[in-house]
Order: sequence, then C-alpha cells, then structure tokens
Amino acid sequence: MDFTEKLDIGISTDEISITSDFRGADLTIFGAIDGFNANLLAQGKYNIVVALEGPKENTTVRKKQRVFGIWINTNSMTFELVPESYSLSSTRDIDTIAPPGGMNNMGIGVNHMPLTPIGYIGDGSNLTEFRDAFRRLRETTGVYQRDPGGVQFISSSLFKASVRLPADVPNGVHIVRAYLFRDGVFVAAKALPLRVVKTGLEQAITRAAHESPLFYGITAVLLAVVTGWLASIVFRRD
Repeated sequence: MDFTEKLDIGISTDEISITSDFRGADLTIFGAIDGFNANLLAQGKYNIVVALEGPKENTTVRKKQRVFGIWINTNSMTFELVPESYSLSSTRDIDTIAPPGGMNNMGIGVNHMPLTPIGYIGDGSNLTEFRDAFRRLRETTGVYQRDPGGVQFISSSLFKASVRLPADVPNGVHIVRAYLFRDGVFVAAKALPLRVVKTGLEQAITRAAHESPLFYGITAVLLAVVTGWLASIVFRRD
C-alpha cells in the first residue's frame, strides 16, 4: 500500500561528549509529518514512536542457583547483537498503537525486539525465562527505558520527542529511529545517527580497557595496592 505521508526528524547535534561526571541526560528530537490528512490528524489517528538504540553486541545472561549454600552460575544464554542501551518514547503505549504482531515484525519496543540465542539451547524450554530475565535486568539498571507519552504534538503536524541517555550510556554510534503509524498501520520511518564520545580521563580509561586489557588490569591492581597502602598510613593509629 502506498501512503502520501512522509516523516522528517532532526536533532540538535550528531555527537555528544560524555565526561566522567555525566549523570544522564534527555535528548530532544523534533519532527514533522509531511503530506498528512488533516481529518485524520484532527481525529488523533496518527501516532509516533521514537527509539534511541545503542551500539549492538552479543550479551550473555547467567542464571544463579544456590548449591551447598553457595550462589553459583549454573546456566547461561547468549543473545546475538542486542542494543547495549535502548530508550523508547511514544505518543501512547505502543501496544495500543498497533497490533503486537506488527511491533514484533519491526522489533519496536523492549518486549518486541528480537532476542536470538546463539549456540545450543536444548529443547528451548527455558528460552522465555532467559529473555524475560534479560529485559528485566536491562530495565532495572536503567539502560533500557520506555516513556509512553514521551512524544507530543506541539502544533498541527509537528512533534517533539524526549528520549533518555542513561548515566552509563555506551560509547559509539547510536541510532535515532522514528516511526509513523496511521490508524494502527505502519506508514513511514526515519533514522539518524548519533555518536556518543567519552572525553578526557574517561576516554583514556575506556580505550585502555578495550585495547590493552592486560595493561589496564595490571595498572588497576597496582593502583588498588597503592591506594590501600596510602590509606593504611593516613589512618594508622599510633
């Protein structure tokens, strides 16, 4: 089906610099519906969903059980290329915007993004358990967020969306994705890149941890030893 509506979005910057004292921030996205139907707009038939997807990586979820009084990892599952962070805003709850099957097909939303396991998973009976645990952990730590009502129309066809950058936002290229729905049917989408760069000491530490893990580990241990030694001198009682 061909639609006359098109979607345009814009952000004030294509790069955000993160320092060591970063505590999270809101990113504002402005957009417009071109070629809209005035009657449908007046009836509230248009809905917008905006997602900020972080860089993707394979992620392992581990299950802990108590064995002889000790908590140990007894099982695990790795999911292929999932966003390290994910923030979703919409004009209303996405499951009231379009059927869940449609959101599943497009991977929109925390509950609908594809979580594909890597490797042997047995009979698959515990797949749902690990998927639910993954989503729960990501939302509990705040790196996955959703805000029904976070997108608002500010004039006839213009809208504003606010998505959250978590305090521990990952370094790298993030993608801002906007989706337009008309009366429950997907109409158009638009995407823009957003680069998150850690600066100063934060950047040096991150780079060392990824590029020279052995050197980083040795340095961290030495710093811990020196810090402990200095603390023992300062607080030593005569």
